[in-house]
Amino acid sequence: MFAIVDIQGQQFKVEKDQELYVHRMNEQAEGDSITLNDVLLVDNNGKVKIGTPKVKGASISAKVLEHTKGDKIIVFKKKRRKGYKVKNGHRQQFTKIQIEEINA
Repeated sequence: MFAIVDIQGQQFKVEKDQELYVHRMNEQAEGDSITLNDVLLVDNNGKVKIGTPKVKGASISAKVLEHTKGDKIIVFKKKRRKGYKVKNGHRQQFTKIQIEEINA
């Protein structure tokens, strides 16, 4: 059984006991349980429910495991022969969640 869910503007294919990184959820503390109601599709062993745009009555319960940062990304800009160079770094903030149950 799997589902496609919209979490903070991104779509994820999720299954039970799967761990995934989503954009930072600042309002949730580590160890909290959350309910995701934006379920777009549910597949239960070949029986597919497609939402228009959301599946009615479907929800996903998940648990917040930790808040973390991603790998460092180097942003380097240069214009040749002008003496212009800018180097910046960036680390995206993520929340690691674990899918506990899919309710269809």
